[in-house]
Amino acid sequence: MIRKKVVGVLSDTHGRLANNVIHALQDVDYIIHAGDIGDPQIVTDLARIAPLTAVRGNTDAAAWATALPLETLVTIDPFIFFVLHDLMCIDLDPVSAGMHAVISGHTHQPDNTMRNGVLYFNPGSASRGRHGSPPSIGKIYLNDNQMVPDIIVL
Repeated sequence: MIRKKVVGVLSDTHGRLANNVIHALQDVDYIIHAGDIGDPQIVTDLARIAPLTAVRGNTDAAAWATALPLETLVTIDPFIFFVLHDLMCIDLDPVSAGMHAVISGHTHQPDNTMRNGVLYFNPGSASRGRHGSPPSIGKIYLNDNQMVPDIIVL
């Protein structure tokens, strides 16, 4: 029996959670926010849609944000996701650590790359792209043995 789940992935909201982002996440089973959230209300609003894991980004310096981890693991059986804001700050080898995916943000540019069997996924910025990239989020479709990543331009 194939189990299907959809993980919504976003980053770099910087205090803005547009209606089109909320609408695009309505079908997800889980949400991962890869930092630079900007406003605690965004955490509340996303958690109303689906279970949420969020990490702190480099601009998340307010007192509410210090409760968020800089990096974390998310397991959605059988997949293990390593989540951090800035991929340049990763301090482990995802392959050796048994990760299936590394989720990051920071660059405001989407990236969807497989390297050595590990998915490196950056959804881009949900609020404002950079270097010509429009705002975007991501979804990762999970089946029993497969991850299918998708970048969604807003």
